[in-house]
Amino acid sequence: MKNVLLLILSVISIGLSAQRDVKDSVLFSPHFSFSYAHQFPAGDMEQRFGANSNVGIAFNVKTTKNFYYGVEWGFITGNKVHEPGLMQNLLTSNNEIIDSEGKIADVIVQERGYTLTFTAGKLFALSKVNKNSGVLLKGGIGYMQHKIRLETQIHDVPQLQDEYIKGYDRLTNGIVLSQFAGYYHMSSNRFANFYIGAEAFEGFTAGRRSFNYDTQEVDNAARRDILVGVRAGWCIHIYKRTYRDYYYD
Repeated sequence: MKNVLLLILSVISIGLSAQRDVKDSVLFSPHFSFSYAHQFPAGDMEQRFGANSNVGIAFNVKTTKNFYYGVEWGFITGNKVHEPGLMQNLLTSNNEIIDSEGKIADVIVQERGYTLTFTAGKLFALSKVNKNSGVLLKGGIGYMQHKIRLETQIHDVPQLQDEYIKGYDRLTNGIVLSQFAGYYHMSSNRFANFYIGAEAFEGFTAGRRSFNYDTQEVDNAARRDILVGVRAGWCIHIYKRTYRDYYYD
């Protein structure tokens, strides 16, 4: 991690030395981006979750040849969970869960997870006026993790606390591949840089809990977890704008 941070800082210092306008040439441009994606699950993931939101942050570099590299992290959150047998051993005959005081407990069931990928791609300019904008195609490889979050808030349910909750959360992780195809816009205005496009993740994952308490089953089968959606992001480029002198007659 220390080496990665040093690499990012050195790239930033190079970017700060550039003093060109986006219309002058194809720029070397390191930048941070913040993004949002609405995603739909497929494969094995569709059996467990519904549509989710994904909030992302990334550090990318666009070269003078319009090659594109970066590291990207996305936080997965959703409230549509349909896992068969979840907490079935805790339910009463009325499908309720009782807390330690004998009261009916409200248990919030949500999806949580993240992806971390290293990406590479190419920008294909659509105009000679601005060769720093155009169609962006990229792919990546990294890590995916997701689980079911069970939150009792004001109720005390010992079976869903501390180490016990691991028997219910269906923790899953593994290698992931990613693809993106969309439009990338870079402007001389630091606040008018963005991208939008279609995105997909294919996770080659497996359950990481040795035993599920509710279903009384071992949960370590290989899975193919897929997410597809649309992502839009805002970029903060790290380079100096050109200082121009104007002369008047």
